[in-house]
Amino acid sequence: IIILGAGQVGGTLAEHLAREENDITVVDTDANKLRELHTKLDIRTVTGAGSYPIVLRQAGCEDADMLIAVTNTDEVNMIACQVAHTLFRTPTKIARVRATPYLTRKGLFAHEAIPIDVLISPEQVVTDHVRRLIEYPGALQVLDFAGGLVQLVAVKAVFGGPLVGQDLAFLRRHMPNVDTRVAAIYRRNRPIIPRGDTVIEADDEVFFLAARRDIRAVMSELRRVERGFRRVVIAGGGNIGERLAEHLEHTHQVKIIEHSLERCTTLSERLDRTVVLHGSATSKRLLEEENIEDCDIFCALTNDDEVNIMSSLLAKRLGAKKVLTLINNAAYVDLVQGGEIDIAISPQQATIGSLLTHVRRGDIVNVHSLRRGAAEAIEAIAHGDKQSSRVVGRTIREINLPEGTTIGAIVRGKEVIIAHGDVLVESGDHVILFVIDKRRIRDVERLFQVGLTFF
Repeated sequence: IIILGAGQVGGTLAEHLAREENDITVVDTDANKLRELHTKLDIRTVTGAGSYPIVLRQAGCEDADMLIAVTNTDEVNMIACQVAHTLFRTPTKIARVRATPYLTRKGLFAHEAIPIDVLISPEQVVTDHVRRLIEYPGALQVLDFAGGLVQLVAVKAVFGGPLVGQDLAFLRRHMPNVDTRVAAIYRRNRPIIPRGDTVIEADDEVFFLAARRDIRAVMSELRRVERGFRRVVIAGGGNIGERLAEHLEHTHQVKIIEHSLERCTTLSERLDRTVVLHGSATSKRLLEEENIEDCDIFCALTNDDEVNIMSSLLAKRLGAKKVLTLINNAAYVDLVQGGEIDIAISPQQATIGSLLTHVRRGDIVNVHSLRRGAAEAIEAIAHGDKQSSRVVGRTIREINLPEGTTIGAIVRGKEVIIAHGDVLVESGDHVILFVIDKRRIRDVERLFQVGLTFF
């Protein structure tokens, strides 16, 4: 795998993939960044411009299985994929493209035009992530599987919640009409594989799977139900801020604070109902004038970590009910989440999932990186028959799952089946798994690879 760009996404991705015994080469023009990566990881590095044929040849593009172009420049990423296709016939080409004018043109990214197999737009991924969190007040993470039929939700159990102090078997008795599966529990940052007699404690981070329609009912068992968010204040009118406002403005009261006057003018022309304010999100006077104490959720989405953290702390101090903060520096995320800042989002982690989906072997359609990359939630499709597959034609109890792996649900057509021991897996089922130990990923992939007898 060749990764172009040693920035935050490229570096984090190299780290993930190097741990899994892939042969990785990272290309960047910045020799210092490459040196840092090389001392930390067992990877090859090449200094140079990723779109130049000679640099791609040095990086081993002639026999690479995959090129992932995540430099900071859309045009470099696009040209690199074109060169890799034309000169080296690289089988899979993934590119990060940010600019909306490229993304909205139909037919631009096709085999006969610009040959990119998978387009990644981090801004869109992060916007969707934030939007789902606003949809479910109280959730730390909300992930979609099987086209949104099933969701995996992470919630912090709160003292006084009906299930706190009870074992998991109590959930089934207490809610006989709602089927759910607790996939994992993190207590003081350590994972616990849940069993029927596992008792939930206050402050546990509980990951559960359920059909979309049942999510709110299960959340109400772990914490008091919070009112839906109505008033939203967004700090930062960049791509993410604008997309989020566009999505929310017809159902919520939205205000954007943006420090660039030129950008404010653009935003006020493009958005219909959003109030656009010119000023700094760290200005106490501005926040007070805009009645920040009435705000349900303050979303700090500028591209400056320090501004995001400080404006969030200030907004919380002045009475904002919830604050959600975008943080690029992974070291900061653990520092701030769960204190004054309710939800900290790492854009790299959100984007990594969509990249890993295409790196995984076997028919994997969805990957979500969880807990800063320590765990993964995977949606895999079962193929074959009882002779050729290790999962098809077997009940969940009979499947030899790697240690630390649980099957949470199966989606068959439009039907959501929560995984219990006697559920039989059929060919074509979408199986949703939770993997606590990243070192077991290879074993999980092997489970879903079909043996030769099938062909």
